[in-house]
Amino acid sequence: MENKTQQELASTIIDAINDGRLNDINVCDIHHEVFNTDYFIIGHYTAEQWLIKNGGVFAAIETIQDYEKSNFGEVNTDLSSAEKVCNMLVYILGEELLNGLSTINNNWNEDITEELLEELKTELENI
Repeated sequence: MENKTQQELASTIIDAINDGRLNDINVCDIHHEVFNTDYFIIGHYTAEQWLIKNGGVFAAIETIQDYEKSNFGEVNTDLSSAEKVCNMLVYILGEELLNGLSTINNNWNEDITEELLEELKTELENI
């Protein structure tokens, strides 16, 4: 994942922290809350442009196919929709980003606290 993409996703997580969306959940639920309860991008053109600037459409499709075949045995995402491809790619990349953070790995089964959110925010700001 490109550094600018990582920073954009990190910023999305930080926004969720600042908005209070991660209060009162478990650490293991952060990915779901940030990358699965709302769309990252809405609109075909906007999604297509984001994909082009972040690795390309075909690379995104390949990533999604590999991920879904590995996890579900089949591809379920509508690959003809730039919006769906973009949002699924962000879901996957968000999972990769979060799984690489020590704050997440060291506190997986813990409830969110203000201290954990600050630790996570600091780790994300240093990406």
